[in-house]
Amino acid sequence: MTDDRTLRTSRTLPFSPQEIYGAFASPELLAAWWGPEGFSNTFDIHDFREGGRWKFIMHAPDGTEHHNESKFEVLEPNSKIVIHHDCPPNFRLTVELTPEADGTHVTWNQVFEDAQTAQVVKERAGPANEQNLDRLTRVLEQARNAE
Repeated sequence: MTDDRTLRTSRTLPFSPQEIYGAFASPELLAAWWGPEGFSNTFDIHDFREGGRWKFIMHAPDGTEHHNESKFEVLEPNSKIVIHHDCPPNFRLTVELTPEADGTHVTWNQVFEDAQTAQVVKERAGPANEQNLDRLTRVLEQARNAE
């Protein structure tokens, strides 16, 4: 049972699974939307393949730098992405993309190693995950309008 260790976010976005998957696959797009509002990213490594590393710095609005290192564990094109965050707080993020008539239902499950860590992170990460989806929506709208 992982309920006490899991943060869940889900939403239907007005984009195809291909567009959303592409926003993970493209380092330029991913850097533009990853993280809470006000954050920016500098990617050192974005090796988008199963087993590939993803190393980056998230820059907070107050100037704090958050170093991150992850691994892409599962990549099922246009369907599923599993990322293991290999530095504290350690977690496994599973993003599932389900096509719907009006877009794609995105399910975002973040499973932490223990319930205590999940509870500590929940206050910050819960809203941050929602902001991630807000930012993803804006970036994909801009990409669509640029075509």
